[in-house]
Amino acid sequence: MDDGEERKSPAWWGRRAWELLSAVRARAPLVQCITNLVSMDIAANALLAAGASPAMLHCIREVPEFAPRCDSVCVNVGTLSEGWLPSMRAAASAGRPWVLDPVAAAASKFRMEACLSLLDLRPAVVRGNASEILALASRSSAAAAAGSNFKGVDSSHDSGDALQAAKALAQSTGSVIAVSGAVDYITDGEQVVGASNGVALMQKITATGCAVTALITAFVAVEPSDALVAAACALAIFGLAGEIGMESAKGPASLRMHLIDALYGLDEQTVTSRVKISIES
Repeated sequence: MDDGEERKSPAWWGRRAWELLSAVRARAPLVQCITNLVSMDIAANALLAAGASPAMLHCIREVPEFAPRCDSVCVNVGTLSEGWLPSMRAAASAGRPWVLDPVAAAASKFRMEACLSLLDLRPAVVRGNASEILALASRSSAAAAAGSNFKGVDSSHDSGDALQAAKALAQSTGSVIAVSGAVDYITDGEQVVGASNGVALMQKITATGCAVTALITAFVAVEPSDALVAAACALAIFGLAGEIGMESAKGPASLRMHLIDALYGLDEQTVTSRVKISIES
């Protein structure tokens, strides 16, 4: 069975998800996060629970020296400012694999222009909700896609609504595009993978999307040659932790706590049997 055939098997994805989580735990990749003020805590704690080493560092005087020492870089524009944008560009240009989270890309002209300028620096993965991906695709010169209705950091579209836009954006940028939703769609412009782990209450916890972007960044650090697999496995692992956390949670606040505990405690049998990833096309 060749690799293409193996990827059609749910068992293959379960094994790969466990292998990558194990690699993160074994290697403890140093992940620099230039992320928003809302997400710093949960992103750092998610990375620590998964076994990675977070560095929440954004000072422009440090970035050129620090970023090349990292294993990967996460750039999240949630609380974007003119002062942080040069740091984001410097970190993205440091030669390390990096991941972009274009939070609320359509909120303003400044934010959209910042996201497009970062996109030009070729992130390994772009992870956003459907509205964010639609907005980026509609503004990307080579991607012919429908526009997007803006609704803060929340999506006014289902992930499937952005699938064609995501494929076009992947083809025009060379980045893997991950669209979060009830089903997370991940594409390199040709292949599409669906990851369907997770629970709806995760949407009631602020910055869970930002946290999973950080986790994708850790997975890309240990699997830089196949960002599609890294992103799909990270999304499924995070969603699975949410499912397990929900078994003990009473609401969003306790789910946040139990999700992080579940991420820390994942074992091989649970991951290989419960990860839900499939080839869509």
